[in-house]
Amino acid sequence: MKCPHCDKEISGITCPECQESIPQESNYCLYCGADLQSASMGDDTTTSSEDSDSIDFEDRIPCSDGNCIGIIINGKCNMCGKRPKGRKK
Repeated sequence: MKCPHCDKEISGITCPECQESIPQESNYCLYCGADLQSASMGDDTTTSSEDSDSIDFEDRIPCSDGNCIGIIINGKCNMCGKRPKGRKK
């Protein structure tokens, strides 16, 4: 699949619901909104319920992207996958 902005080739997958080509690390289909996390069981980018139970919400680090509601787990956001920006002291 090609990036719509720069025409650079990016890795993609096919949505199991609508069969459209979407970015490989998508959590939801851009075209039909299908939940791809439940379809990709065994993928190491998803968080299992066992991992979710062990999260200490008092020490959580919110994603540095102002539009994302995720938290940083294992060095990246559990929702958008971005790495956190450095904190200024």
